[in-house]
Amino acid sequence: MSSESKSKEPWALFKSLIALALIVLCLWAAQWQYHRGVDRHARNTVIEERIAKAPLALENVDGVVADFEWQSVFTEGTFDVEKQILLRNRYSEGKYGYEVLTLFTSTDNRSFWVDRGWVEAGATATTAPVVTPVPTSQVSITGRLRLDSSLPRGSFFALPGKGEGLVSELNAQSQLNTEKFYIDLLTGSEKALTPEVPAQLPELSDGPHMAYALQWIFFGGLVIYGRILIRRTR
Repeated sequence: MSSESKSKEPWALFKSLIALALIVLCLWAAQWQYHRGVDRHARNTVIEERIAKAPLALENVDGVVADFEWQSVFTEGTFDVEKQILLRNRYSEGKYGYEVLTLFTSTDNRSFWVDRGWVEAGATATTAPVVTPVPTSQVSITGRLRLDSSLPRGSFFALPGKGEGLVSELNAQSQLNTEKFYIDLLTGSEKALTPEVPAQLPELSDGPHMAYALQWIFFGGLVIYGRILIRRTR
């Protein structure tokens, strides 16, 4: 073997190791995208099954609340007009606005937040949006049960403008102990309770994850093909 061939051997080995690392990376990325696609499909299936079920009385929701998320529930109780917050950075048909959440106490003495839908922002940053007032009397409501963890963090401010901040801070300052779920309001016993723009369901599509998984496998194949071409050229 010539000295020139010996000098090229370490460089050829290095290139092979680089190619192997790229192949492993592509296979890892393909597997990651595949599992994301599987998880998203499973989530969509659960949501579709639960929103198709008949409404359930909230007092019959027991055990693990997560097993009932997205299912429609109905209950009776009263809204607390003094405990209302706006969730910022929400959009509807390209318009900036807020999600309105109002505290609700059911007849079985459970307190939780009710998402009363989207409202458009005021004309200026200092102009409060127009929010439909809630009845002060006892009402019945129907909505989708949601986990408290589904609420985005760090985007709250309270009404009226007292500056309480996050929901957890509002609860602490008001000495509240709300449930670990909230409700996306759909309809109510009074017409004013039905949101003009109710809280939206997530997009129930499987997304591009499977296509991305195949794409990463294809990239891994390109690395193998390219390494073979380099060796043949050499």
